[in-house]
Amino acid sequence: MTIEKIIQVANLDIHVMLRSGQKNSYIRVTPPNGDIIASVPAGTSDSVIKNFVLRKITEITKARERLRQQFRQSKREYVSGESVYYWGVQYMLQVVYCKGRHSKIERLPNKIIMTVPAGTPLERRRKLLTEWYRLELKNMLQILVRQCEKKLSVKINDCRVRDMKTRWGSCNVSKKSILINLQLVKKPLECLEYVLTHEFIHLLEKNHTNRFRILLGKYCPAWREAKQLLIDMPLDSWEEK
Repeated sequence: MTIEKIIQVANLDIHVMLRSGQKNSYIRVTPPNGDIIASVPAGTSDSVIKNFVLRKITEITKARERLRQQFRQSKREYVSGESVYYWGVQYMLQVVYCKGRHSKIERLPNKIIMTVPAGTPLERRRKLLTEWYRLELKNMLQILVRQCEKKLSVKINDCRVRDMKTRWGSCNVSKKSILINLQLVKKPLECLEYVLTHEFIHLLEKNHTNRFRILLGKYCPAWREAKQLLIDMPLDSWEEK
């Protein structure tokens, strides 16, 4: 069960999620406006929550500032001439209208061609590109998941793709299930490798402890550079989410 309330700490609104069965407390800053969400065990008092937030206030402030400064693309119309990203490379989108009912996506060296029936509405064009992205990401994940399983000597039961607003990935340790953000297909491949490895390591070390960081450095030595790429590259427009 989850109960939500809002408390104020240092003139900031903190959205508190009280979760039964949760043992530890977490804070995350979410796009686009830097909303602060504190997820804490059910029964945690407001005074304990406030002290927890105050201990993290420097990190929270930096994260909010970084979100506000990060470039965000304008709302997509899925028309010729717009830019789209695929594995960190910027392509020009070309929309070709045909007389039949066939729709397809084709990637060339410098552009992505979307062929759709004449009169295809924006939402259908958006869905077509999204599903192409989803298939491309799933195909890559089939390869990378096998590599991670072999490298870390751990098996997962499931790796799914979801268009998430606030996380690049998540891991359900008890179910050995990993979720990967669909938007990673637009980032350089090393970003996907970093996020996937990060989630895999949660199966070896549940929390972000010193051991977790040591394991991350061992199995993904360039994780800091990949994390910085996720910060530096432009985000999609919020309206598309």
